Amino acid sequence: MTLNEARRVVIKIGSALVVDPATATPREGWMAGVAADVAALRAQGKEVVLVSSGAVALARRALGLTKRVLRLEEKQAAAAVGQIRLAGAWQHALAAHGMNAAQVLLTLAESEDRRRYLNARATLHTLLELGCVPVINENDTVATSEIRFGDNDRLAARVAEMIGADALVLLSDIDGLYTADPRKDPAAQHLPVIERITDDIMAMGGEPPPGYSSGGMRTKLIAAKIAVGAGCAMAISRGDRDHPIAALAEGARCTWFLAAPEGRTARKSWIAGSLAPSGVLVVDDGAARALRGGRSLLPAGVRAVEGHFQRGDAVSVRDPQGHELARGLSAYDAEDAARIAGHRSAEIEALLGWRGRDEIIHRDDLALL
Repeated sequence: MTLNEARRVVIKIGSALVVDPATATPREGWMAGVAADVAALRAQGKEVVLVSSGAVALARRALGLTKRVLRLEEKQAAAAVGQIRLAGAWQHALAAHGMNAAQVLLTLAESEDRRRYLNARATLHTLLELGCVPVINENDTVATSEIRFGDNDRLAARVAEMIGADALVLLSDIDGLYTADPRKDPAAQHLPVIERITDDIMAMGGEPPPGYSSGGMRTKLIAAKIAVGAGCAMAISRGDRDHPIAALAEGARCTWFLAAPEGRTARKSWIAGSLAPSGVLVVDDGAARALRGGRSLLPAGVRAVEGHFQRGDAVSVRDPQGHELARGLSAYDAEDAARIAGHRSAEIEALLGWRGRDEIIHRDDLALL
């Protein structure tokens, strides 16, 4: 996979790249280089979406919020002030190349609620059709739980899935994935291509770096799982250089995570990409085999029900060892699911007093991971 093969590209940019820590102002020269790279991609007929952090970091000093740890309401206030500055900086940089910037603020709800997901997707598609460059960030001023470790890495992956992107680029302070943290282990080896994200690959994620950045390799690997499962390749590449996208297009060292060859339908992709399942269904080995064979999840195969969820909520399906197999939309709430767990479908009416679906999760509502 190379960037040249992609027709629709999402580029995620972290706070540490956008904000000069010495002055708490935008790195205008660096942003101008990125804008030039975006213009070059668009000249090749590609569509580009930016997911940019930096709002909170841009406003901290102006508001006198200089302590290392901020209260939630202080972060939200800083986001409200900084978002204007961030959007203005990108508008200025992109306008210099004749491009219209469009600010889009999202929360996790836009990708977990089906109606809001479709609305957000339609808006982004329309903006791209009109020739705009959407600049997306988390809507931190109204979110209460989304301001947290690495949220924009995963938000970028969700956006890539939402718009059917071919490539997601995470600009970082490192040129890809290594077998260990190269800052601590000189023997760490660079991995140029990841064909499949295994547990061993996930174990290579480390702690987030200090400073404004809140990402770290762990959240980038979580983002990779979302992206590749949606049929979108993902690259981790150095961003702390001039014209980082042009460098990637010209073959700069990076790590490419290859898209899952089967891809996903929009519905299955939305289900699989849900980052906040409301509960867990633990299944036996026979049910696990049935799921891998494309079958629905029947009550008889469920051994435990965890969490509090309602009918239609997304839940995680795990095997007896705790490995996540799938995510799906439950046909029963947690209380009823627990009552019918381990029983045959023919017993549901007697157990609940009413006749529901034979399946706890129908295969059409189930996405294997």
